[in-house]
Order: sequence, then structure tokens, then C-alpha cells
Amino acid sequence: MIPKEIYVETVRQLLAPVAQFMDDPTVSEIMINGPHDIFVERRGKVERTDARFENADAVLAAMRNVAQYAGGFIDERHPILEARLPDGSRVEAVMAPIAQGGPVVAIRRFSKSTMTLERLVELGAMPGDAAEALRALTVAKCNIAVAGGTGSGKTSLLNVLAACVPASERVLVLEDTREIEVAHNHIVYLEARKADEFGEGTVTIRDLFRASLRMRPDRIIVGEIRGAEALDMIQAMVSGHGGCLSTLHATYPRDTLTRLETMCMMSDVEMPLPAIRMQIGSGIDVIVQVSRLMDGSRKITHITEVVGFDVDTGKYQLVDLWVRKYHGTDAHGRVQSELVPTGVLPTFLPRLEEHGVALPASMLRAAVSSTSQGA
Repeated sequence: MIPKEIYVETVRQLLAPVAQFMDDPTVSEIMINGPHDIFVERRGKVERTDARFENADAVLAAMRNVAQYAGGFIDERHPILEARLPDGSRVEAVMAPIAQGGPVVAIRRFSKSTMTLERLVELGAMPGDAAEALRALTVAKCNIAVAGGTGSGKTSLLNVLAACVPASERVLVLEDTREIEVAHNHIVYLEARKADEFGEGTVTIRDLFRASLRMRPDRIIVGEIRGAEALDMIQAMVSGHGGCLSTLHATYPRDTLTRLETMCMMSDVEMPLPAIRMQIGSGIDVIVQVSRLMDGSRKITHITEVVGFDVDTGKYQLVDLWVRKYHGTDAHGRVQSELVPTGVLPTFLPRLEEHGVALPASMLRAAVSSTSQGA
């Protein structure tokens, strides 16, 4: 294997055409659509750049170097590469002829500054009271699914929630590619592994999850649910493993549960759909929906309780605790909105009391106001 110091310098030289963006803290994604067509995402907006590689071979040389260090491959037999750069940036590369027009590369960069609930409040992702509510839900070991689209801030929020876990608890983090970094007293990171060139040695998230259940976890955090591991996680939640955290791709809270259904059905365990739905309705406590708005800002749009699954109606019982209200755009095209409590209190209030935490006063005031108006 290449010594890390040599690898760092080599990658730096090979990626020289986009080095300025690698050094720019405002850039969150670098998209190389062939050697002469390069875009970046800066503050939520995608823009074309003047950067150019000499040719397709120059891009491919950089990716082969990345693959060699990561123990992967990118060639005609292995045209897709998933890897990490020395600074932790995630790389996804697809080579020709699978990618038309030459190698296509997406480099997802992560902020070097530690994100916190307070910082998310400063950025306008949510108000302070909603942050207080999320902290309470996490401490009380609610099973929370963070859902949203690509680039909506799911992983950043997951990192923030993980940091709210009490220091006395043992946390196991399971990921395909290392993205979660939590300053915690007792944390174990496990990373999945792809097959080698002979098709052997695969270790999936599902394998890691099953192993983690035997490692005395207080919390299990799955970076992203993508497949059959969804059923294992839901069954663990139902069987008493509280405080699980994960992310998945979905646009609205109800879509999140539908996606979980689909992924549970990818499992080799044959289970009727109604039984899967009952377990999802019982296992997931809260869905935190995040979205990237039209102005590029990342916001929490819903904090929703999953009350359960109603067999008679065949529908999940969802109750919004917080919802984002929209008020148009200002003169600069910025979306004007606010995340507000709905006046509904969650059914798991006793669990919060058991863990010595409480909901913010604004939720209680909204509940009183809602009751008064209803009367």
C-alpha cells in the first residue's frame, strides 16, 4: 500500500485542476463531468467553473491512484469506484464507456468545523426551541429517522443528533463509507467492505448490524439505510434497542415509511407486508425531514411522530409536531419560512420524563392554545 504521505501529495498533484475548490470551505461538492466540464456546489447553489483537466486520461489517473490507496479498483471490469480522499471527502467515480464522455467524478466534501445544534440554529435550519426538542428526543432514546433528498443535510444533522447522546452510553456507528465523526467517550466505528477482485470478502451493513447487536450497544447509529438491513434495524427497535439513529432518502415523512417498507422487503426473511408495517409503525418514533429549498438553504421541514400503523385503515398514523410554514420569497430570492410547533404533544411524553428531559415551553404553549381554540 502507498504510504499516506506520498499518497496525499500524489492525489494533490493529480487533482490540481480542482485544488482551489478542495481548499474552499464554501464548496460542498465538486462534479467532474469529463475533463472539460466541471461544476461545484457552493452554499447550496450549483455553478459551472473554468477548471479543466488536460484530458480524460488525467482524470482516470487520479481515480486509479485513489483506488489503489483505498484498496479498490477502477477499470473495465470495475467501472465504478467508491472511496475517500485523505481529508475525508467522499469520492464516487464512473469510467467510460459506462459514463459517456469520459470519467465522471463526484467529490462530496465535509465541513472541517464541528456542526452543533446551536450552529444549525444560527444557520436558520431550525429555531432554538426545535433544537431543544430534538435534543430531548435523542436523550430520551427515541428511534429517529432523518430523511431527505441528496445534499439536504441528512448526515450533518445525524452527526449533530449523535453528539447529543449522553456520554455514559456506548455507541456503535455503522457505515458504508466513514462520514460520521462524533466526539464521544465510548464510541466504536464499523465500516462495510466491498468484495475484492475475486468477488470475496464482502462485509455488508447488515453483517455489521447483526454483529453490533452482540457487542452490548446502548445506541446503534447507521449512516444510511439502503437495503435489507432496514428489517434488522426495525426488528432491533421493536425488541428494545432504543435510541437508534439513521438516515435515508425520502421526500416527505410518509414516503420515509414507504421506503422502509420497500427496503425491508429486500430481506431474505419472508414476512407479510402487514406485519412489516406493524413493526415499522412500532419501531420508528420520530421522522425528522430535511430539505434543500429553492434558494439553496437547508432546512428542517417536519418533525413528525410515528404513532403506529392502523390495521383497519391500512395507513400509518403520523402526527406532525413541528411543521415549516412558507411565506414567499424576499427581494433577493431567499425563501421566507419558519418552523413552528403544531400544538400536538407526542404520545411518548412519559419516556421523556423517565430520562429527565422535557419539551420546550413553546410546544406546551402551542398545545394549550390549540386546546383553547378547539374548545
